[in-house]
Amino acid sequence: MSILVTGGAGYIGSHCVLALLDRGEKVTVIDNLSTGASWAVPKAALLVEGDIADEELVGKVIAEQGVDSVIHFAASTVVPESVANPLLYYRNNTAASLALIRASVRGRIKHFIFSSTAAVYGICGEEPLTEADELRPMSPYGTSKVMTELILADTAKAGGPNYMILRYFNVAGADPLGRAGQSTPKATHLIKVACQSALSEEGAITVFGSDYPTRDGTCIRDYIHVTDLAEAHLSALDYLRSGGGSAIVNCGYGRGYSVLEVIRTVEEVSGRRLRLQFDGRRPGDPAVVVASNAKIQRLLPWRPGLDDLRVIVSSALKWEKYLASMGRTTAC
Repeated sequence: MSILVTGGAGYIGSHCVLALLDRGEKVTVIDNLSTGASWAVPKAALLVEGDIADEELVGKVIAEQGVDSVIHFAASTVVPESVANPLLYYRNNTAASLALIRASVRGRIKHFIFSSTAAVYGICGEEPLTEADELRPMSPYGTSKVMTELILADTAKAGGPNYMILRYFNVAGADPLGRAGQSTPKATHLIKVACQSALSEEGAITVFGSDYPTRDGTCIRDYIHVTDLAEAHLSALDYLRSGGGSAIVNCGYGRGYSVLEVIRTVEEVSGRRLRLQFDGRRPGDPAVVVASNAKIQRLLPWRPGLDDLRVIVSSALKWEKYLASMGRTTAC
C-alpha cells in the first residue's frame, strides 16, 4: 500500500517524505508547487502536480496507487497574510481540506494524519498549552485549521478514517544530512530570516513588538526541529496502523525562546552580528506560545532527538549556505 502526502514538495512535507522513504514506505505526493518545488521530492517518490481540491484527481491517485493512508500538509501558513486575505485561507485550508477528506472517504482511506497548528489556541498565558485548552484562534489561519479539525473529527464519527491531528509549534531547522530544508519564497520564519541575514549582511531583521509581557519584551515561541516533527508523523502513522484511536497531540519541546534569544543564537552560531529594527506588534501574534508535549510522549513512542536551539540554528544555517551555493532562492 502507498501513503499519500499532500504538500510533499514543501518544507515540512518534504522532510516527512524523506523519513517515510528511509524506512521503505511507498510514497505518492500531490502538490500544486505554489510554494514547493519538484526537485525537493526524492525520485523514489511519485510526484503528481495538482490541487488537493480536485476530488477527481485525488480519487484517481488513491485508486491507482493503492493509497490507504493520507498525511495532509498542503496549506497556506502565513498568519499576517491570513488576516489580510481571509478568504484565501478558507479556500486553501478549509475548503480544499474538505474536498480531500471527501475524496479520502470515497477512496476508503483507513488513516488520516493532519498538519494543524498551535495557532488554534490563540491567546495564551505563560503555562504550556495542553490539547484540552480552549481554542480561541486570533487569525483566519488558526480558524481555518480549527474548522478542518472539526470536519475530520465529525467525519471519523460517521465512519470515516481514524485520524491523528498534530498541532505544530514553531518548526525550524533542516535535514541533518542536508537533503532538504526551508526555502519557501519570501518565507517569514524567524530562524530562516536570521540565517539569511547572517549570510548576506544586507538589510535589517524586523522585530515585531518589543513591549510584550515577556522576559525581554519580545514574543516567546517553542521551536521544534523539522526532523523531529517528521518522526512524530511516522510514530502517529504506526499508532493508527496498530489500531490506535483518533487523537490530537501537540508537537513541541515544552520550552520557549524569545525573538531576541533566537537572534543572539544565530549570531553565536554564524559569528556575525545582525542589524535589528523594531516595529509594532503584528495582528494575531500572542506573547507566549509553548507546548505541553506530555500527551504525545504518553501516547506515542516519540522522543525528541534534536531538542537544542543551537542544533536547529546550525542545520538551518547550513541549508542556507547550500541554497546560496546552488543559486536556489525559490524552492521548498
